[in-house]
Amino acid sequence: MTAPVLAAPTAGPDDLHVWPASTARLPHGHLSVGGVSLAELADRYGTPLYLLDEDEVRTRCRTYRAAFPEGEVVYAAKAFLSRAMARWVEEEGLGLDVCSAGELELAHAAGFPPERMVLHGNAKSPRDIELALRLGVGRIVVDSPSEIARIAALTGPAGRQKIMVRVVPGVAAGGHEKIRTGTEDQKFGLSLTDGSAQHAIARVLGQPQLEMTGLHCHIGSQITDIKPYLVAVRRMGGLMARIKDSHGVTFAELDLGGGHGVAYRPGEPALDPTALARRLTAELTASCGAAGLPVPRLLIEPGRAIAAPAGVALYRVLAAKRTGPKLFVAVDGGMSDNPRPALYGARYAPRLIGRPATGVPVTATVVGRHCEAGDVLANDVPLPDDLRPGDLLAVPVAGAYQVSMASAYNLVARPPVVAVHRGTARLLIRRETQEDLRRRDVGA
Repeated sequence: MTAPVLAAPTAGPDDLHVWPASTARLPHGHLSVGGVSLAELADRYGTPLYLLDEDEVRTRCRTYRAAFPEGEVVYAAKAFLSRAMARWVEEEGLGLDVCSAGELELAHAAGFPPERMVLHGNAKSPRDIELALRLGVGRIVVDSPSEIARIAALTGPAGRQKIMVRVVPGVAAGGHEKIRTGTEDQKFGLSLTDGSAQHAIARVLGQPQLEMTGLHCHIGSQITDIKPYLVAVRRMGGLMARIKDSHGVTFAELDLGGGHGVAYRPGEPALDPTALARRLTAELTASCGAAGLPVPRLLIEPGRAIAAPAGVALYRVLAAKRTGPKLFVAVDGGMSDNPRPALYGARYAPRLIGRPATGVPVTATVVGRHCEAGDVLANDVPLPDDLRPGDLLAVPVAGAYQVSMASAYNLVARPPVVAVHRGTARLLIRRETQEDLRRRDVGA
């Protein structure tokens, strides 16, 4: 039984709306990004390969800065971090949100000003905190009561560290249950409803070494609706009013986290940062005005919304076969370089490049090379029925939470990352080698 033939889609893999703005069609089925042919990049650097369009990253940084001119935009490094990425966002005027000593050290090595960094994490190690204090990180976000005394002790009697407290506002939002962080049933933050947040705030205010600049919350990831953010603003405003009544303290900052959703496939919604800024500002002003509070400065932490649409992943087809009604297309990467489909059911729109699509469109499933039934990169996507080994597939919106979450499962080495910029390409992260993997094994 052959795979079903699809009607011509109105928004299918030929639609370039979710690709970087610099993407251009070339003759004979080729594409370029940043003025560089994708097929030439695959030949030069091999596959799997990730590329990042520098201009797309910078444009998205500027869009956020323009949307929040009075606020502070802090790039979430966990989405993707390299020395070049740190330099780009620093030059565009963004801060940097780091979650570990590793991210902090890399950013510091790239010359990122530590005073413009924010340290997050639900379980910060002593090394995380010590390094943050030694380098002079601008703010540390407290996520549990035990961190308060630890940070104060490490700061010392002569020190002064800026602190924010992460609050769980009780808002359910996000593209999948595993990335919803604003509700009580997950590991992040301190609860509003059971009084944990209020108790932690009182403890911070009682520590002379700690300067509490404001509150922090994060309600989830891949959110495309503005309304949950407005609910979070109202609840955080209510908490600020209670803190003023209890302690006579007002805060200069309110960090609403990130989680701004992007379109991974043509026709999907994305969160508009300009509309978000307008609605957030109006809601915060109204909430503070009603409570007689000064309006705090807004901080936001986009990661995916800056990095994801700037990235493209390239794979070579290793095999194509039909099993019953399904056409399976196996590629030379998989869940080791992109675990998101296995973790969250993420969906992508791969596209054949490097030759004309001569076959009829059929429903295909793109799978990886790993020994897991769940190693699926794209389920039920339209691809030509004549795919063969050696063909190139390109997957857009691949710049976030792919390389940063990559592993060496099955001892498959992690792919390189290449930056493209106005007709040139340069290596940012080299390909991991089998020698790299062997050298870590010291127990023979």
